[in-house]
Amino acid sequence: MNLSRRDFGLGALAAVPLLMGMMPAGRGLKIGVQTFSFRDMLGKPGDMVDHMIEGMHAVGLNFIELFEPTILPYEFVKESVSTPEMQAAIYGHPPPGPPTDAQISLRDRIRAWRLGTPMSHYTAIRRKFERAGISVQAFNFTLKEYCTDAEVEHGFAATRALGTDILTASTTLRMARRCVPFAERHRIRLGLHGHTNLQDPNEFATPQSYEQGLALSPLYNVNLDIGHFSAAGFDPVAFIEKNHARIVSIHVKDRKNHSGPNTPLGQGDTPVAAVLRLIRDRAWPIPALLEYEYDGGPSVQALRDCLTYIDAALA
Repeated sequence: MNLSRRDFGLGALAAVPLLMGMMPAGRGLKIGVQTFSFRDMLGKPGDMVDHMIEGMHAVGLNFIELFEPTILPYEFVKESVSTPEMQAAIYGHPPPGPPTDAQISLRDRIRAWRLGTPMSHYTAIRRKFERAGISVQAFNFTLKEYCTDAEVEHGFAATRALGTDILTASTTLRMARRCVPFAERHRIRLGLHGHTNLQDPNEFATPQSYEQGLALSPLYNVNLDIGHFSAAGFDPVAFIEKNHARIVSIHVKDRKNHSGPNTPLGQGDTPVAAVLRLIRDRAWPIPALLEYEYDGGPSVQALRDCLTYIDAALA
């Protein structure tokens, strides 16, 4: 699968030196994984939750931001991975023109699955992660403008069933306005996620767009992707300095500026080390979620490489 946010496979389970929150001296901040990183496991025989648990144990981290497509039936994810709609969900650049019949059909089938799936399904997922020593820090729900109110209600309720009060979403300002009563009714914090679409004022990308979103509700926060934010031409260090109290998490990745490609940590233009040092030195309780998005081979090794870079940067 070539989701860019290539197929979810692991080798043998490695030693787990960091499991249950242990950190090497000098790291000093909480690090987890955005499960989009495990996209190379999608379609692998067996239960995707089991595969992600195996991956987390192999990497040695114990909390996640759970990306909804990693727990959807694979038939939906497989059908959507190469479509403009999936790329829009990942990068915030909606495809031009009206949706195709195939896209509408897929939306309808995902909607039917969501609305036919009881909250006990999500509770079971949470318990499986908990038994493995892994907590769900946030539920990354696909919260798009085509979602019905019933789907929005489902996403907020599922967040609670997964054992967290944080829902993160690559969404729009218009949708954020619509979701205020849902967030308030469920007492769920909504983490607004942005991309590099500077042309559409309805998209979250600029500091000003985040300010508009934060003004909608005290429950609204920012899920800041430092790679996207830097690639869009803004300084994540300055933004975090100003808004740290309203940042529910950061996505740790590196990109070239001017909407350039994703790279391994330390090879792009994102000030990754400076961001992590800032959060550590100020002792701000902002989780740093590794999001392996470049094309670099198996996810477990790529995430281990991320940790190697981080430990050197924070030493």
